[in-house]
Amino acid sequence: MDHVHVPSEIPAKFFRESSKHLRLIVAIFLVGVCGSAWSLVMDADRVRQAYVSNWMFFTNIAVGAILFAVVTWITKAKWNWSVRRVSLSFVAFLPVSFLLFLPMLTFGDSYFPWILEMSHDPILQKKAAYLNMPFLVARNVLGLLLLFGFAMKFAYLALRPDMGLCEDAMQGGTRKMWRSRLIEGWRGQDQEEMDSYQRMLVVGPIFVILYFLVMSILSYDWVMSLEPHWFSTMMGPWFFMGAFWSGIAATACAVAFLKRQEDYFDQAMGAQQLHDIGKLTFGFAVFWAYLVFAQYLVIWYGKLPWEQAWIIHRSEEPWGKLSVAVVLMCFVFPFAGLIGRKAKMKAGFLSLVALVALGGLWLEKHLMVAPSIRDPETAILGETEFFVGLMFLGLFLFSLRYFLSIFPVIQLWQPQPDPEAVEMETLVGS
Repeated sequence: MDHVHVPSEIPAKFFRESSKHLRLIVAIFLVGVCGSAWSLVMDADRVRQAYVSNWMFFTNIAVGAILFAVVTWITKAKWNWSVRRVSLSFVAFLPVSFLLFLPMLTFGDSYFPWILEMSHDPILQKKAAYLNMPFLVARNVLGLLLLFGFAMKFAYLALRPDMGLCEDAMQGGTRKMWRSRLIEGWRGQDQEEMDSYQRMLVVGPIFVILYFLVMSILSYDWVMSLEPHWFSTMMGPWFFMGAFWSGIAATACAVAFLKRQEDYFDQAMGAQQLHDIGKLTFGFAVFWAYLVFAQYLVIWYGKLPWEQAWIIHRSEEPWGKLSVAVVLMCFVFPFAGLIGRKAKMKAGFLSLVALVALGGLWLEKHLMVAPSIRDPETAILGETEFFVGLMFLGLFLFSLRYFLSIFPVIQLWQPQPDPEAVEMETLVGS
């Protein structure tokens, strides 16, 4: 990490608010809301399915990006000094995500088939201790409150020391309000940086543990339980590692966009940062394919009917073509596009590959839900899914824009190397 150059002084730069961008985001949201309302009248069950799959997709991006910031912090990575705050900015969607989640708890038997089947299905009756709505509501609400709470706590600790370094830049309006909240009980710049650094090393690992646990629960409840006779020990890892990858890919897209907005961002988020994000985007495309194949291999090898059902539903008509598209978008295109070194350092091409991968992950979430409960006579993909997706996208982009326009895009305070690490490097060098 010695070759990573981190400036001693970092200017406070914000995302420049543009009325053009705001109008576009509002237009996306309004089209999504109006289209979703119309679709709700035409086919309410289909809207519910699209709502759940889109909630999972955008929430996965947000928590996956925060996990990206957390794990690089825990491992004391220096290469991402200029893009760490970009990953952290996705935390702004989490309060919105929690509010959007609450209506899902009212879907009941219109979404969960096991509610009506429980009374006459002996297999489901043996799972009644877990598959019941009171327990589902309790574990989901409590899990998300803990997961989102620790994510926001980590973001607070990362932002707080910056408030002492950008007083002049955060005067007036909303920025001043947020700064006033974040500096309550201020104890001096050096003390705040030391406290935040140490506390982030505690909060970060707790968030990681909660991430794996809560994301696994979400995959069991909102995906696997839709075919309650079927189960897979790989569902949890496939779900939460896909979320981690989506957070990395979304960070790549955001970095490429910011590089076009400000010369300083273009210089600070340079070839090294692009190359490393590109390597991670490439690597997790391969890992995603490994998890998908690992799940399929065990099911195919066992040749057990109740294990094969979930895969069969998604490999035969009418869903087979979408499944092929997911593999092409999530593995083939990222693998072929980013296998070379130069491709990873071209912001435009990297963002294109990342967008294609995100599109594949969006289709993947649709395939996790719809084939299990969709009426066979209903179209597999259409305007309903896109309208609901646009509604979520508008809220997602607005929250991201809000965060980056309020807080410095690049973290101003940079933690000093641990004394123990410096001593070890000195001893090894001597």
